Amino acid sequence: MAKNQTSLRIIPLGGLDGIGKNMTAFEYGNDMVLVDAGLMFPDDEQLGVDLVLPDYSYVLENEHKLRGILITHGHEDHIGALPYLLMDLSRKVPIYSSKLTLGIIEGKLSEHRLNAPRFREVQNGAHINLGAFSIDFFSMTHSIPAALGIYMRTPAGSVLHTGDFKLDQTPIDGVLPNYQAISRFSTMGVDLLLSDSTNATRPGYTPSEAVVGPSLRHIIKNATGRVFVASFSSHIHRLQQVCDAAIAVGRKVVVTGRSMVNTTRVARDLGYLKIAPEDLIDAYDVQDIPDDRIVVLCTGSQGEPMSALSRMVNGDHKSLTVTSSDTVIISATPVPGNEKSVQSVINALSKIGCTIHDRSTTVVHVSGHGSQEELKLMLAMTRPRYFMPVHGEAVHLRAHAKLGEALGIPRDHIFIADNGDMLEMSNGRVRWGEPVESGVVYVDGLSVTGDDPVVFRDRQKLASDGIVTCVVTVSRRGGRVGDVAITSRGVTFDSDELIGDAQRLVKDQVSESSRKSGGNLETLRKAARNSLSNYLWDKTHTRPMVIPIAMEV
Repeated sequence: MAKNQTSLRIIPLGGLDGIGKNMTAFEYGNDMVLVDAGLMFPDDEQLGVDLVLPDYSYVLENEHKLRGILITHGHEDHIGALPYLLMDLSRKVPIYSSKLTLGIIEGKLSEHRLNAPRFREVQNGAHINLGAFSIDFFSMTHSIPAALGIYMRTPAGSVLHTGDFKLDQTPIDGVLPNYQAISRFSTMGVDLLLSDSTNATRPGYTPSEAVVGPSLRHIIKNATGRVFVASFSSHIHRLQQVCDAAIAVGRKVVVTGRSMVNTTRVARDLGYLKIAPEDLIDAYDVQDIPDDRIVVLCTGSQGEPMSALSRMVNGDHKSLTVTSSDTVIISATPVPGNEKSVQSVINALSKIGCTIHDRSTTVVHVSGHGSQEELKLMLAMTRPRYFMPVHGEAVHLRAHAKLGEALGIPRDHIFIADNGDMLEMSNGRVRWGEPVESGVVYVDGLSVTGDDPVVFRDRQKLASDGIVTCVVTVSRRGGRVGDVAITSRGVTFDSDELIGDAQRLVKDQVSESSRKSGGNLETLRKAARNSLSNYLWDKTHTRPMVIPIAMEV
């Protein structure tokens, strides 16, 4: 039998430079599948940006090969880029995932007015063929129900992708990781393992989600007023435990926050969140029920300024306000970059005087990602020939790589990749390939733009130093410079005298430039900018953005 000359290409387009925007393409000949299509939320330096997406131009350039999009679970960092990707594709591509994940995706697509996607429901144990890819799905435990891992075989070799996971032995819904399937795939052969690295620096095991329930019930039972629980709307297991605790102590549940309302509706409709209709009340009906009979499920665990919790703290919510007699549970951990926002909300709650519980004081949150011992177990169960850590920052990927080495994987069989790098597999052997175009795309209001550092530098400058506008008029005949008008925003002038001096200086410099250049407007604008910028630095030691305007009159 002749050796197969076509290689399998593994191309991570996102997810290897932080916790977010996960997207990996697998390409064999004229067939390609995409695993996940997530987003990342901007950091403090990306001023004005709403969302950060992976650059999926490689997928668009090869969309004629794209046979399907496989989604491991319903978190934003795995599904958030789907609406933008689907809008950019010229044809409908089937989306494969679990019933809950497809339900969440459907709601997200409807917000973007995208209708009739080609949904294909799969579940634990499902098998599909997409061109050269033979694909099996298996259940994994995570902080959202119906999470799936993926095992794919091609003529060039096999790949196992864990998705996000922890090895929870007592999951809330009773659905364990499919250890039998993982063992079977290991026996069949795992040439390359792609495994979640989020908690690769954390020793030991991640506690089961079940340990949170007793703490929540104790807090809710002993609270004297209303209880507000801020959590990720997608954390269905957590929401279920809050609902169970509330009902057990005779409280009704209020759901508020757009994403929380949408996700709980989908989860209830599909049978993943179980609570009787009579135990749910509308936020506008809380005035008719005693405070000690109410639990409020809300968004805002990440300190988002427009979330339900932030609006209730600031008194901007339509029907609810946090008071000193209430208890607030922040049942989440801050996503990297959100620590300041979360602390700001905690400080605002402290000023109100309410009781606050978060992960630093009480067991109200556990991670959905496996720690070192679980990652080692996954490596031991799958026994891969080659290993590529995924889903994490550089420190997590390297820590995970060291775990692989400790379990006997040769160092030259471990690939610590960046977004856009390519691995090539032939006959079960993996090597580096040629990188592809990669990067990020920003969603800024209604526009979707590429990475433009100039824009961010300008915004940072405006935020830190302010803006000064300088208007200069020049006569068409003779090039005589008239009065100079200076206005500012975010800049402190100590006195009117300072402004007057600036106006005279600019007028003198522009007049001199006009004599030399013959009244060229672009030259006059540069003279106005340079003279005013230098003057402000000398007097205030700040460099605000200077906008010069030169007009002929």
